[in-house]
Amino acid sequence: MMQSDNQNQNLEEIIKELCTCNGLSYEKVDQEGLKTTALEMFFSGYPKIVGMKYFPNLTTLTLVGQRIQKISDLEHCLLLRELWIAECCLVKIDGLQKCVNLEKLYLYCNEISRIENLEAITKLNVVWLNNNLIKNIEGLHTLQNLQEVNLAGNLIEKIGNCLDFNKQIEILNLSANKLSSFKELANLSRLPNLKDLSLNDPQYGPNPVCLLRNYVIHVLYHIPELQRLDTYDVSQKEIKVLAETTVMKKKMYYNMHVKSIHRQLHDRLEKLKESKSKLQNLPENKIKLFSCNIKHLECELAELQMCSQTSSNNSLKSKNLETETSVHDSDDADKTAEESSLEKAFLQKINALKERVTFWNRKLDEIERNYEMEIKKKKKSFNLVEQFLLMELETVGNIRFEEGLSNNPWFSYCCDLIQSRYCFWDFRRYGVMGVKINRIFRVHNQILRLKFEEKYQMFLEEELFSAAENFKEKVDYLFYVFNPEVPVKEKQLLQILEDGFQSLEVDTHPGTQEAVLLCNSLSICECPRIEFLKQQNKAEGKNSSDPVESFKHGKVIIAKVFLGHSAPVCAMNPICQVNYPGANSVFRPWKCLESDTSASDNKAWSSLEWRKCDCRLRQWEWFVFDRELVLPEYVAEFEYVTLVKDQSLFSTYNVIVEEGRKSTEGFILSHDLQCDDEVLNMEPAVKTRPKIACLDEKTMLSVAKASILSQVKVLNLHGNSLSKLRDISRLKRLQKLIISFNEFTSLDDIYDLPNLEYFDASHNHVITLEGLRHLRKLQFFDLSWNQLKKAREEINVLREHTPSLLSLDITHNPWHKPASLRLSVIGRLKALTVLDGVPVTEEEAAEALHYIARSNITQVSLLEYSRTDEESPPILSLFPCAKILSQISKNKVDSKTHLNNWYSMITVLDLDDQHLFKISNLEKLKHLRWASFSNNNLTQIEGLESCLNLEELTLDGNCISTLDGISKLTKLTRLSVNNNHLTSLERHVFQNLSHLHYISVENNKITSLIGLKKTYSLIELYISNNFISTNQEIHHLKGLTNLIILDMNGNLIVWKQDNYRLFVLFHLPSLKALDGIAVDPTEGESAKDLFGGKLTSDVIADRLGHSNFTEMQELNWTTSNIRTVELVPADQFRNVCSVNLQNNNLTSFSGLIFLPNVKVLCLNYNHVESILPREKPPDQATNKQQLYQKVTSSGYGRQGLSKGRRDAAFGGNLPPVMQSLEVLHLGYNGITNMAQLQLSRLKNLKLLFLQGNFISHIEGLEGLQLLQELVLDHNRIKMISEGSLAKQNALLALHLEENQIRELNNLQPLVKLQKLFLDFNRIQELSELEKLEVIPSLKVLSVHGNPISFKKNYRPLLLLRLPTLQVLDGTAINAEERMRGSQVANSPKGCGLPALPANFPRYSPLRITNVNLNENLNHFFGSDFTFHHKLEKPVLTVTNKNKSKNPGIIINNPRSIHAERALWQAKGTAAANLLNHLAHHSVTSRTTQLLQNNRENKGR
Repeated sequence: MMQSDNQNQNLEEIIKELCTCNGLSYEKVDQEGLKTTALEMFFSGYPKIVGMKYFPNLTTLTLVGQRIQKISDLEHCLLLRELWIAECCLVKIDGLQKCVNLEKLYLYCNEISRIENLEAITKLNVVWLNNNLIKNIEGLHTLQNLQEVNLAGNLIEKIGNCLDFNKQIEILNLSANKLSSFKELANLSRLPNLKDLSLNDPQYGPNPVCLLRNYVIHVLYHIPELQRLDTYDVSQKEIKVLAETTVMKKKMYYNMHVKSIHRQLHDRLEKLKESKSKLQNLPENKIKLFSCNIKHLECELAELQMCSQTSSNNSLKSKNLETETSVHDSDDADKTAEESSLEKAFLQKINALKERVTFWNRKLDEIERNYEMEIKKKKKSFNLVEQFLLMELETVGNIRFEEGLSNNPWFSYCCDLIQSRYCFWDFRRYGVMGVKINRIFRVHNQILRLKFEEKYQMFLEEELFSAAENFKEKVDYLFYVFNPEVPVKEKQLLQILEDGFQSLEVDTHPGTQEAVLLCNSLSICECPRIEFLKQQNKAEGKNSSDPVESFKHGKVIIAKVFLGHSAPVCAMNPICQVNYPGANSVFRPWKCLESDTSASDNKAWSSLEWRKCDCRLRQWEWFVFDRELVLPEYVAEFEYVTLVKDQSLFSTYNVIVEEGRKSTEGFILSHDLQCDDEVLNMEPAVKTRPKIACLDEKTMLSVAKASILSQVKVLNLHGNSLSKLRDISRLKRLQKLIISFNEFTSLDDIYDLPNLEYFDASHNHVITLEGLRHLRKLQFFDLSWNQLKKAREEINVLREHTPSLLSLDITHNPWHKPASLRLSVIGRLKALTVLDGVPVTEEEAAEALHYIARSNITQVSLLEYSRTDEESPPILSLFPCAKILSQISKNKVDSKTHLNNWYSMITVLDLDDQHLFKISNLEKLKHLRWASFSNNNLTQIEGLESCLNLEELTLDGNCISTLDGISKLTKLTRLSVNNNHLTSLERHVFQNLSHLHYISVENNKITSLIGLKKTYSLIELYISNNFISTNQEIHHLKGLTNLIILDMNGNLIVWKQDNYRLFVLFHLPSLKALDGIAVDPTEGESAKDLFGGKLTSDVIADRLGHSNFTEMQELNWTTSNIRTVELVPADQFRNVCSVNLQNNNLTSFSGLIFLPNVKVLCLNYNHVESILPREKPPDQATNKQQLYQKVTSSGYGRQGLSKGRRDAAFGGNLPPVMQSLEVLHLGYNGITNMAQLQLSRLKNLKLLFLQGNFISHIEGLEGLQLLQELVLDHNRIKMISEGSLAKQNALLALHLEENQIRELNNLQPLVKLQKLFLDFNRIQELSELEKLEVIPSLKVLSVHGNPISFKKNYRPLLLLRLPTLQVLDGTAINAEERMRGSQVANSPKGCGLPALPANFPRYSPLRITNVNLNENLNHFFGSDFTFHHKLEKPVLTVTNKNKSKNPGIIINNPRSIHAERALWQAKGTAAANLLNHLAHHSVTSRTTQLLQNNRENKGR
C-alpha cells in the first residue's frame, strides 16, 4: 500500500514538472490540458511518459535527454502528429498503435535494436531512428507515405528489398552503418523519388563502402535523379554525364574482356572439334566400308534368292509334267543344297559385318561422350573467369582477380605453399603420386581487406600489441576446408570470394556453425572429399575404369588469417565462442580425428604406419570465430598426378597400340583391326561390278532384270557413281529404291512414285530435300551419312510429301542444331514410330508435341516473357537489356485489366531458348524497345517490320544467314548476331541505321565489311572468328571516326597482313582497343613510322572505289606525305605510263622501280637521294630506316648490292632499272651528289630535270647515252669538268641557268647539242664564248644575266663565231642582223670588235620560266595529272640575280619551257606541237608588251 502511494506520488511529481516546463498550472491541468497541443521536456531525467490523458488534443510531444525505456500512455493522444523521444534509453518501439495520425517520428540516440510495431501508422512521412542499435531495415513496408528516413549511426549491413514499398522516400540517411557492398547500394535505384542520399554524412561518418574506389560514380550512375549526395550538391548535369560516361567506359572495357574469354573458349572448342574429327576418322571409315559391303552382299543375296525362286518354280513345273529323270532329280537336289549353303554363308558374313558396324558405332558414341565431357570442362573453366570479370564490373573494380603467371613471385609462393603442405603418404592409398598446379587466381577484395585491417588494428590496440610483435605467429595462410559431402559449386565459390565467410549455411561442417574451419594441410582438405566421392561411387554402382577421375581435379582457397589468441579444442565442448571466452580461434591436431573413424578406416591407416614422414605432427585444424579475420586471397586449381595415365581421348591421337596396351583413341586395339580384316576376308567375297555413271531405260531394266518398266518393283542402284535419276518417275509400280553409296547432292528426280515404300539414300552428298515430292506411301527412308544441315526446311519437305513415313534415319549429318533435332522431327512427323533406329515412345511423342507448341510465339508466351518498363535499368551488367529486365522487373503485362491494349504496352521481350523457328505475331508490339531471341532455330530475321521503336536486338546462337529484315529499324542502337551463319553485311541493311553504336557478329562466315562503311555512329565492333582476309576491308572502316573498340581476332587478315596490328592502328587511329588489348600510345607512333606515307594498292583502291588497276594510265598523288611506294603486284599497273608524286617525302624511287611501263616520272619537291637508297650500318641507321628494312618493297634492303660496290661505281656496274622511263623530274630535292643518284641505271632516259638542287659537279651520267635534254638550272655548278658529259653525244638541249659557271670547257662531246641555256651565271670573258665553237649544231643560246651580256660587242661576236645560231637570248636572229654583224666585223677600226652602233636594236631579253598549261593542255592528260605554272616577267636587278638559295620554299615550280615540253613529248606529238605554238605565241606577245612598256617609260 505504501509502495503504491509512493508511485502515485512520483507520477504526480512528474506531471507537475511537465506542467511547469510547459508553463501550465498543475491545478488547472484538467482545463488547460484540453487546450494544449504541444509539450516538450529537455534533460530532466523524466523516467516515464505519464499524464497524457490530460492532453487529448496534443499534436506535438518532444522528450529529449530523459530516462525513458518504454513508450507508454500515448493511447490518449489520438491526434498526435509529431513525436520526439530522443537521447533517451528507449529499447523498443511500442505503444504507438493508437497514434494513427502520427506523421513525424524522431527516436534517435536510443538503444532500439529493431524497427517494429509501426505498421498501423500509415501516415508517417518522417522517421528518424539514427544512432541506435538497429541491424536490419524492416517493418516499413506499410509506410508508403514515408518521405524522409534517417537510419544513420546503426549496425545495418544490408538494404535488400526492404525499402521497395516506400516509393515516396525523398531523403534517406544511412551514414555510419556497416554497408560495404555496391550491390546493396544498387537496391536504392528502385526509389524513384529519392533526391537526397547520405552515406557519408560528416555529422555521422562513412560506411565502409564509401571508402571504396568509384563510390560516387557508382551511386550517381544507379540513382541519376539525386540532387544531393553526402550533403554535396550533385544536381549539375555535367556530373551525371561524367558518371554515366565513366560507367559506360567500364562496361565497354569488361565487355571487351568477356568477349576475349568467349573467343578463347571458341578457339579451344574448335580445337576439340578438330580432335574429335580426327578421332572419328577411323571409325567412320570402317563403318562406311562395312556398310558398303553389307549392301553389296544384300544385293547379291537378293539376286541369289531370286534365282533360287526361279529354279524352284521351273522344277515344280517339270515334276508336274513328269518329263525329268531321276538323274535330273538328283542334280536339282544337289543344286538346291549348294544354293542353301551359299545363302547361309551370305547371311553369316552379313551378320558378322553388322557386328563390326555395331562395334565401331560404340566407338563413335564413346568419342561423342568424351567430347561432351571435355566441352563441359572447358566451358566450366572459362565460365569461372567470365564470372570473375562480371564481379569486377559489378563492384566497379573493388574486387579484382589476377591470374598468376610463372614469373609472378606470388604465384611461385602459392605453388610452393601447396607443395609443402602436400603429404605423399596421405594420398598414396588413392593412387595419387603428386599434385600439379593448373592455375592460381589472386583475389584483390578491397571490401574484405578493409574489414580485415580494421579488425586487426582494433585487436592490436585492445591487446596493446605493436604492429611488429608476434606478427608472424598471429598471421598465417591457411586452406579453407569445404564440407566434403557438398560439392563445391561455382556460385558458392564466388560468394566466398565476394562476401568472405560471413554467411555460410550450406557448406559448414556439423558443429562448426559459429567458426570458420581452416587447416594447414592439403590432406585435411582433400582426403575427406576423396573418401566421400569413393563411397558415393561405390553406392551408386559406378565402376569407372579410372577410379581417380572422380576426384582428380580440385580447388582450394588460400586465406590470410589472423589467429589472435588461440586455444586448444576441448573434446567435451562444442566449438563455439561461448565455450572459449577470450579466444579468437581454437585448434586441434588432425590425428585427433582418427579416433573417430571406423574400424575399417583404422585398419587402412595402420597399413601406413611405416611411413617415413612426420607430417601428421604438423597437420592442424583451426576454427576462427571472427569471420572478418579470414581474408580469402588466392584460389588454386590443381589436379592429382596418378599412376594411371591420362585416358582422355583428346590428349593424343595415337590410333593403334599393341595388345594389352590401351590407346587414347577409344581404346582401339590391334586385335580389333585384325577382326575387321578377318570379317572382310570371309567367304563369299564381294564381287566387283562396273559402276554406272548414267542411268537410262536400258540400264534400269538390266539392273531390275525386267523386260518393261511397269514390271519394276525393286531397283537397287547401290555403289555406283550416279548423281541423277532421270525418268525414274516412270516406274509407277516401284516399291523399293536403293541408291546408297552414290554421288547424289539432291533428290529432285524422286517424285510421283505413288507405290514407293522403301527408300535408301544413305552415304551420299545430299544437301537438300527440296524437289522430293508426292511419295504418299513411303514408310522407310534412310538419309544417314549425307550433308543435310537445315532441319526446319528438310522436315517441312518430309511433312508435306511423306505423310505415311514410319521409319526415318538422319544420323551422321552436319545438322545446325543437333541437340533439339530429335524432338523437332518427332513433333512434326507425327506418324513416325522409329527415328534413327530408336523406337519413339509415347512419353517422347508427348514431349515433342509440347516442344513444338513452345516453338511458336503465342499470346501466352508474350504474356510470360514480356515486360512494360519504360527505361533501361542502371545495372552494371553485360547481359542484354531484355534479359536483365525479364529477370529483375516485376512490370508484367496484365491482359485482364487492359484487354486488347496490352500489346502496345510491351517494351521488353525475352524469348531466349524457346526453340523458335520463326519470329511471328509481333505486329501489335509497336513500342517494343528491347528484344532477345537467342539460342533458337531461326534461319532468317522476319516479323519485326512493325517494331520500329526497337533499340536493342539480340539474335545470338541461331542459324541466320542474312540480316535482311532489320533495315527499317532506324532506332536500333545495339545489334548482336553472334554464332550464326552470316556470310556478308549488306549495305542496304545498314544504310538507314544511323544510331547503331554496337555491333557484334562473332563466329560467323562474313567475308567483307563494306556494308559498315556508313555506320558513322559505330563505337564497338566485334567481328572475331569470321572470314575477313584482305586489308582492303580495313579501309571500309576508315570513315568510322567514333569507332574505339574493334575485335577481329580469328580472321585470316590477322595472319596474312604483315604487322597486322600496326596496320589497323594506322588506318583507324581513333581505336582505343584492338582485339581485346588496349592500344598503347607508342603503338600509334610505331604505326605511323611503319605505314605512314606509304602509297599502296589499297590506298589507291580506297580513293578510286575499285581495285581494277589494269586500265589506269596515270598515277597522280601529290602533296600526300608519301615516303614509300608499295604497288604490289606491280603487274596490275602495267598500263601506267605517267607518275606524278610531286611534293612528297620520298627519299628513293622505292617501289616505283617495279612498274614496268612508266615513261614519265615526276618527283619534284621530294628528298630523293638515289634510285635505291644506300644501306647504313645498323648502328647508324635511323629508327625509320630500321623499320623500313623490315618492310617489303619499302626501298630499304631491296637493292641486294653491297655498299662497296655502289660506292665504287655508281654508274656502269649496277644493273639497269625502269627501262621504259624516258622523262624524269627530280627538281628541288636537295640533291648534292649526282653520282649517288645512280642515274646511269636508267638506260633509256631522254629528258632529265634536276633544277633547284645543290649540285656542284656534273657527274654520274655515263650510262645515259640516249639523253636528249638535261636541265640543271638553279644549282651550284661552277665548271663543267672533264668527262662530265663525255657520253652525252646525243644531247640536244642543256639548261645551266642560275649557276656559278665562269668557264665553258669540256663541251666537245656535245656534237648534237642545239640549245644551250646559260642565263644568270658568272661568264665575264669573251674568250669563254669563243669556246662554243666546238658545238657545231648549236642553234639556240642564252647567256642573259651574265656579266658578259652587258658588253656591247658580245652579240656580234657570237653571230660571227657561231654561224649556226638562230636564237640568242630569246630573240630570233634575222638576216638583217647577221648582215650588220658581218659589216661590223669587216670595219677598219682596229682594236678587236667595234662597239655596236647606237641605233642597233636591243631587245629586252625574255626568260620563260613557267607556263600555265591548265586551261590549254590538261585535256590531253586527264584530270588527275595537273601542273600549276605561270609566265613570269624577268626583273634585271640584283635581287633577281641572287635568288633564294633554298628552292624548297618556293611555291610555284619554276621550270623552263623546255622542261615543260619534255613532259608533253612523252605524252604524244599533238601535245608537243600545241605546246610549241603556245610557247612561241607567249614569247612574241610578251616581247611586244615589254617594248611598248619601254617606250612609255622613255616618254615619261
